[in-house]
Amino acid sequence: MKIERIEVIVTELPVRLKRTFSSGSYDTGPADQLLGKPVLIKLHAGGVTGIAQIRPISPGHFVADTVHSVIGAIKDIYGPLLIGRRLADFEGHDALLSSRLFGNPAARAAIDIALHDALGKALGVPVYDLLGGRSNDSIPMEWSVSLYDDPGLMVADAQRAVGEFGMGVICLKAAGKGGWRQDVRNFETVRKAIGPDILIGVDPNTGWTVAESIQALGAMKDMDVGYCEQPVERRNLAGMAAIRRQSGGVPMMADESLFNVQDAAALVAAEATDVFCVKLYKVGGLLAARKIAAIAEANNIGINSGGLAVASAIEASAALHYCASIPPGRTFGAAEFVFGAGVLGPDPLIAEGDLKIVNGAVAVPDRPGLGLTIDEDALKRMTLTSFTVTA
Repeated sequence: MKIERIEVIVTELPVRLKRTFSSGSYDTGPADQLLGKPVLIKLHAGGVTGIAQIRPISPGHFVADTVHSVIGAIKDIYGPLLIGRRLADFEGHDALLSSRLFGNPAARAAIDIALHDALGKALGVPVYDLLGGRSNDSIPMEWSVSLYDDPGLMVADAQRAVGEFGMGVICLKAAGKGGWRQDVRNFETVRKAIGPDILIGVDPNTGWTVAESIQALGAMKDMDVGYCEQPVERRNLAGMAAIRRQSGGVPMMADESLFNVQDAAALVAAEATDVFCVKLYKVGGLLAARKIAAIAEANNIGINSGGLAVASAIEASAALHYCASIPPGRTFGAAEFVFGAGVLGPDPLIAEGDLKIVNGAVAVPDRPGLGLTIDEDALKRMTLTSFTVTA
């Protein structure tokens, strides 16, 4: 089966999504602009169509991709290179694209996921079967609590997650205007409000120093802090390692430090983390994510699948298939892509297979490919711009 053409479609989101953390806010923006909007891929090969959707989270954050860079990379470089190539040649595609335009993980993730969806449909199997099989029937979800100046709003956010959606894992954004001491007060307030049975982590998104991290985690330890995600600047692996050694056993999770297999190897060598946070839009898709999982397995490091920016069922479904392929003993915490799993309401682009959270978890789709069918009429209504790459 040969790749025949690739459609790229930027779509509107039905609900504007805004969340605040240490370096600014996620914001999908108003309807009259492209920034913050999801990019949908339709990859046609041998009578099947693979789909994928990625929402670039820049500008203004640690991932460099924007809607415009994704469009440019696929239109000018990646798309033309792929036309006429054999669908299932994942490693060959990856090497070719890297040789012509390195990086661009959001664009690469969209292509990679569409390739997996197309091959799954061609073979009549779910994507997880292309990744090693299904080890989990459903995936527990994590809720990231946005930063607010008023701790009461953080409490309300956490209580909604637990009460409305049955979440068992909460992650509090940290490193706000009040400094680490305010982060400790926020943690204490939320812990008292939702009780001792919920796992609560903290995520400064690189906003603490090494000294602040050690002080904050020391103050939170007696309140049963469950983990700390990326407290310091992403290249400061020595600092991550020092915090890990002095945190009193609080697990350390690497997010901004982890973009590729080389980053994973460097984190292992530095003894800087207990958990890899794998986001498909950040690492370049399922092929790279599986390689990072293998490095984790070899070094007794847990896997967590993140994605606060994930705001579509298509993108969340790809992450679900990845999570399903990781045995429970090698996972950590819960997956973060709740905004693609019904929190914002039904995904209007999905005709069949939309995702729903039940008791804090989402069932893994078991139909061929990603397990979703697009509503073509809705797609036409929500399209902001589109183009097609052909031979």
